[in-house]
Amino acid sequence: MDPPYTAVEVDAALEALVAPGRLSHAQDVVTHAAPTLQRVLAEALADGGWFGQAHDAEIDRVSAEADEHERARAVATLVAEQTRLGMFVGVAVGFELAHQLTHAREDDVGRSETRESGQVPHHDPPSTEES
Repeated sequence: MDPPYTAVEVDAALEALVAPGRLSHAQDVVTHAAPTLQRVLAEALADGGWFGQAHDAEIDRVSAEADEHERARAVATLVAEQTRLGMFVGVAVGFELAHQLTHAREDDVGRSETRESGQVPHHDPPSTEES
């Protein structure tokens, strides 16, 4: 298990993200993976209960607001809250995606080293338990 990130590590990583061109590759990856990422994000939001009856009730409340200015303010607040929520869940999905990619790469390196050394890779026997 990887150790948790410290606040200092997170702050340094966030600072590095503001470097010009730093996000180019990430944007290319996200563009490529957008359809799947959208599905994963939607599933994570649904599984977390973020968009359910309470959300629908808030939409109904906001859209029924009689005062035009209050309705506009409430819609803007709801959109901002949804944006923040999507961002937070998206970051969590991004962390897990990075984790999966790192471990897949480590597994590939391990398999490559095993082939080069002539060792036979160990595989656990298939499970006989029924799901």
